[in-house]
Amino acid sequence: MNKTGTRVIETERLILRPLTVDDAEDMYRNWASDPEVTKYLTWPPHPDAELTRALLKDWVSRYEAGNFFNWAIVWKETGEVIGNISVVSLTEQIGAAEIGYCMGRRFWGQGIMPEALLAVEDYLFETVGLLRICAGHDVNNPKSGRVMDKAGMTREGVLRQSGKNNQGIVDVEIHSILRSEWEERRKGGSRESR
Repeated sequence: MNKTGTRVIETERLILRPLTVDDAEDMYRNWASDPEVTKYLTWPPHPDAELTRALLKDWVSRYEAGNFFNWAIVWKETGEVIGNISVVSLTEQIGAAEIGYCMGRRFWGQGIMPEALLAVEDYLFETVGLLRICAGHDVNNPKSGRVMDKAGMTREGVLRQSGKNNQGIVDVEIHSILRSEWEERRKGGSRESR
């Protein structure tokens, strides 16, 4: 595994880049304070932008290590930070990562998150050299699973009562993509979400 850290990635509509403390207002306004966005997440809505700022200070301090991967999702059209996508769990010994993501509600349903997830998959396989990428979602939040499907992930199954989020103890559906599947997709020149 290459400890390349969070580098800038550009897609057709997005810039994925390291977060900064200056992103606190956008993050707080667009998703961190919204109970609808955090409904199926493991953390509650932020009560104020100061909590968001403190979290961002912690994240920024971790970038130098090279094994911390957390991107701001920037909408190119406006320069606004509309969400984030990150490696929430990294198992270096086997080259595996679990991805998590969230985004402001007004940007849902536009294919933005699959676009970001595809770009992160490319980076983690090609640049970091991972062998497996997975993601999980509360079974009561199938739209999150649809993002994973659009990014070429395969549904592996449901881990019963294996997660805890703002809804309590929940069943988690796991999706994944292996390096070999990603390579095959690249050879074919297709991307699931396009």
